[in-house]
Amino acid sequence: MEKMHSSNKRVYFGVFMIVVGSLWILERLNLIPKFWDDILISWQMLLIGIGIFSIIGGNKTTGTILIVIGGFFLLPEITNIPPELKGIGWPMLIVGVGVVLLVTQGGKNKKEPLIFEAGHTSSNHNFFDDFVIFGGREVYIDSQNFMGGKTSSVFGGTEYDLRQARLSEHGAVIDCLTLFGGAGFKVPPDWTVKNEVTAVFGAFTDKRGSSINHIITDPSKTLIIKGFAAFGGVEIKYM
Repeated sequence: MEKMHSSNKRVYFGVFMIVVGSLWILERLNLIPKFWDDILISWQMLLIGIGIFSIIGGNKTTGTILIVIGGFFLLPEITNIPPELKGIGWPMLIVGVGVVLLVTQGGKNKKEPLIFEAGHTSSNHNFFDDFVIFGGREVYIDSQNFMGGKTSSVFGGTEYDLRQARLSEHGAVIDCLTLFGGAGFKVPPDWTVKNEVTAVFGAFTDKRGSSINHIITDPSKTLIIKGFAAFGGVEIKYM
């Protein structure tokens, strides 16, 4: 099932690239009217396209947020917005993102959340749910049945020390959202870490190779990192 899921994501991404490339070719050949040219070949449509791809790939929250942001900045290009509405554009965008977060998370099975205070926090909870904006946080987790969590960093950063934690029988999944921020994870050297992060002007890096030599990862200990990074990054390390 895992191989099939990965294969499907490659197919979706392949279709996405074909559509983007085809539109670009039509634009170069002047086969697209100027009005649609400015709309289809734009950074706003790129965000919307990545959002659609993210939803197809299973990350509904990230995908929906990208579509909302892309649509917000694309709207003035396709219609005349009254001045009184332009003045409340940014507040409406913030409200829209908030609604997306509430709607996409509200229907999921609720696990016991971990509410962090500022600074350094420790916990033996099996699942965490963290949000940082304009700040930073370091968290130490020593759960012996770690199942994963969710972390969002907006203009801030979080770092999780998982070196004393043990994965659950089925491994763990961490969903990351970093916007102009970052998330770092210190993990045991024998964990297998799978990258499913979509990065736009961002990056996913695994620095364990430069810190540890001759360590063989254990496939039965698998941590999946998924989510979205824009103008930020996700980093895996040991030290």
